[in-house]
Amino acid sequence: METKYTQEIPQKAKPGLPRLIQFILLLVLALVLVIAAGITLENTEGKSIPAIILLIVGILYLVVGWVPFMGLKIVKPQEALVLTLFGKYTGTLRNEGFYFVHPFSSAINPAAPSATLAATQEDQPTHAMTGKDNAAAMLAVISKKRISLKAMTLNNNKQKINDKLGNPVEIGIVVIWRVVNTAMAVFNVDNYITFLSIQCDSALRNIARLYPYDLAEDDDEMTLRGSSQEVAKKLKEEIQSRVSNAGLDIMEARITHLAYAPEIAAAMLQRQQASAIIDARKMIVDGAVGMVEMALEKLSEREIVALDEERKAAMVSNLLVVLCGNKDAQPVVNSGTLY
Repeated sequence: METKYTQEIPQKAKPGLPRLIQFILLLVLALVLVIAAGITLENTEGKSIPAIILLIVGILYLVVGWVPFMGLKIVKPQEALVLTLFGKYTGTLRNEGFYFVHPFSSAINPAAPSATLAATQEDQPTHAMTGKDNAAAMLAVISKKRISLKAMTLNNNKQKINDKLGNPVEIGIVVIWRVVNTAMAVFNVDNYITFLSIQCDSALRNIARLYPYDLAEDDDEMTLRGSSQEVAKKLKEEIQSRVSNAGLDIMEARITHLAYAPEIAAAMLQRQQASAIIDARKMIVDGAVGMVEMALEKLSEREIVALDEERKAAMVSNLLVVLCGNKDAQPVVNSGTLY
């Protein structure tokens, strides 16, 4: 089913400064009329009909004269106001400045309450919110009706996910995003910040299951640890496909934390240590074989000593023990022959 609010409508607004001056002059004029009518009625002992009419008109305007001021709106750089009139979307104010719109137009930002309360809770993570904090939060919600068009950062909590090989890993991401369509962000989803956070978690789980953490069997296969750029690109595309209907643009998505889960971290560390020891031993053996081969060639070329096959085997065994051993070899002096 196609969503109704897919296009952003520019709000038709007039400059606010001339209107502000006009409303102030009208209030001053109404006040002058009330004072003049009161003086006239006092002088005529309340028998002047025009004075009574002017007094009533002046008092009525002083009572309702504040209503036009409700239509004055200020838009700061990189901010927008999504306006509705009696429940109908009328347009969005995007350009910075001072404007006048219909006095009964109201700005909508469904993400404002969640954002404000979340910020207050982050400031006091270990204490309950007091009545003063709640009051401050509600005042901030009332005044925070503007939608920010700036690039913002979403840093979700770490998640425990199974990778392609089934190993549990802890992974966290940071997403840089911005609002590009205010109508879709406000009307297509309940709260676009919460919606983005949930979709980021879901996309992260889907992408992490496609790749192993490390040490893939195939050298060409991508891994979460070794192919961070490719994984980040896939993650960005996945999140963007999920939040396009909310009018959001994903500028960048990066993995900020990646580690094995605590329950298998020790075992995986032993595995990595074993792999490192095997690689080191392989290098030592390759070097030792080369050194033994070189030693036999030098002895043969210079004719220092003539060795038969059995003596060569013994010499190779002794040299490999010396070169490949973990500890220093203890020499044994043989004063006789090998036979």
